[in-house]
Amino acid sequence: MHPMLNIAVRAARAGGKVVAHAFSEQGNIDAELKGANDYVTKVDRDSEAAIIATIQASYPKHTIIGEETGTIAGEHDEFQWIIDPLDGTTNFVKGIPHFAISIALQIKGRIEHAVVFDPIRNELFSASRGAGAQLNGYRIRTSGARSLRGTVIATGFPFKARQHTESYMKIFGDVFTEVADLRRAGSAALDLAYAAAGRVDGFFEIGLKPWDIAAGELLVKESGGLVCDFAGGHDQLKNGNIVAGTPKVTAALLTTMRPHLNEGLKR
Repeated sequence: MHPMLNIAVRAARAGGKVVAHAFSEQGNIDAELKGANDYVTKVDRDSEAAIIATIQASYPKHTIIGEETGTIAGEHDEFQWIIDPLDGTTNFVKGIPHFAISIALQIKGRIEHAVVFDPIRNELFSASRGAGAQLNGYRIRTSGARSLRGTVIATGFPFKARQHTESYMKIFGDVFTEVADLRRAGSAALDLAYAAAGRVDGFFEIGLKPWDIAAGELLVKESGGLVCDFAGGHDQLKNGNIVAGTPKVTAALLTTMRPHLNEGLKR
């Protein structure tokens, strides 16, 4: 394992320990809304603090971009750690055991190492560029699906980008008619990890943040899949609109979605 990936794993487990302990004491969780339908808890902040402390112990001069903390500028800005300390906070708050810690390391503008850790199932998805993707140390691959027929596709509703609701619902309707089933589980990081592991065949969502998808993007790519934005480009970390899955499923999703894209989703 690459030394930097090893630190990412260590940091994810440190955050996961905080999250799992808090989840076991469900009655003590205190949540607040930081935006429309967007929960934050003390656990998010404590998990992020544990992750940052672990990274800084080894790489004190690297830049860190956290969902809760914001950007901590480092002397070596070409190294950027992108952190989501609890992806799926709403699930966590409601007692639904489906959430994860997501950590990616971007070096000179490219995601090089990634970890998505589910502390409840003790499932650790990891990848380094050019070295493949693993689940608990075992190699994973996308499902190999060659069309939308018979597939299970993961998605998420655009509750943070409601201006795209009409387009999204049209896309949802057309995709629904072509696939076996759709899943909305509430954690983009795990949706992407599951696509990498072949548990779902593809994934699409509107209006995500870099920390939601940075790690999962590399997992899918290193497991043989494709990742792009709704226009088929590679600006998903900037515009937050992502399509991922096996190569042919990703292409089929893009084709199905294209007639319903408004101007905001074409960029």
